[in-house]
Amino acid sequence: MAEIKFYANNVTSTAASGDAHQVTINHGAGSGIGFYGGGYGVSVPVASYQDTTFTTNADGTATDYMQLHNTKYLSSTGVNADGNTIALQNLPNYLAPLNIRFTHSSAVKVQSCKLRIFDRKNINAHASGVETRVYEVRHPSSLQSVANLAHRGRVDNTWLEYDATENLPGATPTDMTFTSSPGMSGLNAGSTDTDTALGYSTTQGALHEAQRHDWYVALSCTPQEIGSKTDYGLYFTCEYL
Repeated sequence: MAEIKFYANNVTSTAASGDAHQVTINHGAGSGIGFYGGGYGVSVPVASYQDTTFTTNADGTATDYMQLHNTKYLSSTGVNADGNTIALQNLPNYLAPLNIRFTHSSAVKVQSCKLRIFDRKNINAHASGVETRVYEVRHPSSLQSVANLAHRGRVDNTWLEYDATENLPGATPTDMTFTSSPGMSGLNAGSTDTDTALGYSTTQGALHEAQRHDWYVALSCTPQEIGSKTDYGLYFTCEYL
């Protein structure tokens, strides 16, 4: 009855295209998102962030890959999205490479929504040899002139960093809090979201019930040493009621 799926936003997707240009990430079969340099299969230099993002397989060598929107870390509050410099708070949902989707046969609320970057083997271990920046995008409007929704998991409009150098004995990756009950296509806002230009459809906040809830995620990473980074995964959980 309850299900979480992962979708990738094709580089051709726009605000108007909605879900039409998305592709399902079959993580159970080893598919996922890969980060590269100037093109598919091109390595990202150590201490640099990716220039392109694609769907790929577990070791990054798939031949049926698809290019996605790319969100490259620029600063604590800035992103290079497909070559354009944007403040994180102005980044539209459709430019995020990843869409996490919860569905249920009944309309429900979701809470305690959390994301974690880990080593793909042990949920309590950091990813190996790679630093990752994560930001939850809460911006249903296509207008980059307006800010994001006030109803969101984190107050700060900053990247959250997952650093492999913190993988010390007993160290556990930090859970990143995501928005409670974001609604279908992330269109549920809070009572303090009053500007209609923000693109929301409801203002029920955490009390919103729906059969589908969508989160949009900007991702950026940099290798800390040479070589492919495959001990690297993303984990998401939530409660529903």
